Order: sequence, then C-alpha cells, then structure tokens
Amino acid sequence: MGLLNLLLHDPLAFILIAVPLLYAIIFHELAHGWAAYRMGDPTAKLLGRLSLNPLKHLDPVGTLMLFIFGFGWAKPVPVNFNQLRDRRKGMILVSSAGIIANMLLAFIALFLDRLLSPSPSGMLAELLYYFAKINIVLAAFNLIPLPPLDGSKILMGFASQNIQNQLFRLERYGFFIIIGLLYLGVLDPVINFFQWMILSFIKLMLP
Repeated sequence: MGLLNLLLHDPLAFILIAVPLLYAIIFHELAHGWAAYRMGDPTAKLLGRLSLNPLKHLDPVGTLMLFIFGFGWAKPVPVNFNQLRDRRKGMILVSSAGIIANMLLAFIALFLDRLLSPSPSGMLAELLYYFAKINIVLAAFNLIPLPPLDGSKILMGFASQNIQNQLFRLERYGFFIIIGLLYLGVLDPVINFFQWMILSFIKLMLP
C-alpha cells in the first residue's frame, strides 16, 4: 500500500510508518557519507549531505513513488571511491555503513522496547515496533548483491577487477532489474533470509 493511500485511510498508521521510514533512510545515507569522510572522501560533507535535514536527502521522484506505490528511494549520498585512502577496504566499509546504521537503529528500538517492559504505552510500543521493522527491512534489502544496492559494492570490495567492472556496467540497468525482480517476487526469499539473519543477530546482542 502506498503512503498516500495510508494517509487517506489511516492517518495514525501513516505517522507511525512514515516518520520512522524517513529517518531510517536519512541515517542510512548519513552513515555512508560519514564513513566516506572518515576514509578520506569529503564529497558528501562539501555538498552539505552530512545533515539530518530531510530536505537534503529526499529525492522528488523516489518520494512520489513511495507515496503512490509504497516503494521509493532517497538521493544516494555521493561517494568518490577514488578519493578513499584504501579503495578496496573503503568500498566495503562505506557500503556497509548504511546497513550497519539500520541494524544499530533496529537494535536500539528493540532494546528500548525490552527496557520498558512489561509493556510501554500503546503508541510508543507501535512506534518502536515499526522503527525496528523498517530498519531491518531496509538493511536486508540493501544487502542484496545487485547494483546499485550496497550489497553489490560490498561484493565489489572482495571481488576481482573483472567482476567489479561487470557489476559497474550492470549498474545502469540495476534499478530496472530490481523493480522487475521485486514485481515477480523473486527477491522475496532473499530479503526474508537477510531479515531473519539480521534479527537473529540482534536478538543475540539483546540482554
């Protein structure tokens, strides 16, 4: 269901989903930019992308798609991998940063939910649940090793130059490939597996 339809039929549910989703995406992109900056690439910082201001990260088309179809995207934080001090290591760390940020946010939400047990207030419990779930889904989705998703960049960091070149060439078509695979349901088992893996890891870390 698109967020626009949700807003019209259930405004409270819209708030409980839209706000956590917005900041899950912002922290994801911010983590990429921060990691790149720490590794020697100031591109995101110079463009003002190391910010929690939603307007710095929202993509007009991606936001519209999210509201209408329930699937969208933010403006990717620009990273110049050639400026990283260690290109191969940097590619892995910078690409992993967004996923790690989402996993950390999911952990914090679930930790707070457990800390406030036996039961936080109704709206707070729902907010923590949605925040954790959205971050887990976002992390799992980005682990898929298809360009332009983060999983492909992580794979590039470990792969040979030949495989890197093939993935870079595939990137211009990657978005359409992913949309098609999502429509056909091909990626559902992969996303579900990554969600299970992430949630299992988080539960191991919870007290």
